[in-house]
Amino acid sequence: MKKIRKAVIPVAGMGTRFLPVTKSVAKEMLPIVNKPTLHYIIEEAVQSGIEEILLITNPYKKVIEDYFDQSYELEHRLEEKGKTDELTLVKEISNMARIYTIRQGEPLGSGHAVLLAKNFVGDEPFVVMYGDDLMKCERPALQQLIDVYEKHDASVIGTMKVTEDVVERYGILELEDEKTGKLKTMVEKPKREEAPSLFAGLGRYIVKPEIFSVLEQLKRGVGNEYQFSDAMKELMKKEPFYMCEIDGTYYDTGSQFGYLKANIDFALQREDLKEQVLEHMKQIIEEEK
Repeated sequence: MKKIRKAVIPVAGMGTRFLPVTKSVAKEMLPIVNKPTLHYIIEEAVQSGIEEILLITNPYKKVIEDYFDQSYELEHRLEEKGKTDELTLVKEISNMARIYTIRQGEPLGSGHAVLLAKNFVGDEPFVVMYGDDLMKCERPALQQLIDVYEKHDASVIGTMKVTEDVVERYGILELEDEKTGKLKTMVEKPKREEAPSLFAGLGRYIVKPEIFSVLEQLKRGVGNEYQFSDAMKELMKKEPFYMCEIDGTYYDTGSQFGYLKANIDFALQREDLKEQVLEHMKQIIEEEK
């Protein structure tokens, strides 16, 4: 069994749900308190043992490349001013992992984006993480998936149970064996009455390198784009996939409410902010009465 060492993170989307700010700011760089969403996701990968990360960007997201690169001028100024805590914080960003970037020149979907990682991945199993899907867990969400991978030596889809009224927003998993978590297929955004379960795929995947041969033959799907979920469904016909029910809290930071909810929850985890945030929330509630 090969160790999971590499992660691919597609971040080439246009972020239309956050217009107009995403005209100039990549949605993955919108801050959760004081760190970009993407920073948290890369931290999760590093905490789970990932050594190399490939970001699939687009020509308008140079800010992502700059953020994870070394900032010589900023570091020099902080050092001159004796701001050692801030200097350490900035240096840690570029030292998190070996981070590479490649640009998806044309918006052809998540499947096309992952296919661009073929040379980076080689013949190893690898991780795909989506830049919108933030997890807050005691044990990193990705590490939970790796545990399942190591148990079965098979591809894994991270999941959580959702309520019936939201199944139409997600890819819903159909189980072949509930006891082991082995999957049969995935139904993309089914109607409530047609959902095979309440387990939704949530932006964390471990896949074998055989996915690339599927992606190379993949036809366009929803939105006339190449969908990574379609490729996984095809690979499920040939190889076993298992689900990993993630123990934690999920935030869809690609939606405005999910983003705001993440900011509030993460701020409440900060000892220097918790009391102020609670007091402000109490004040708002009193004023609304």
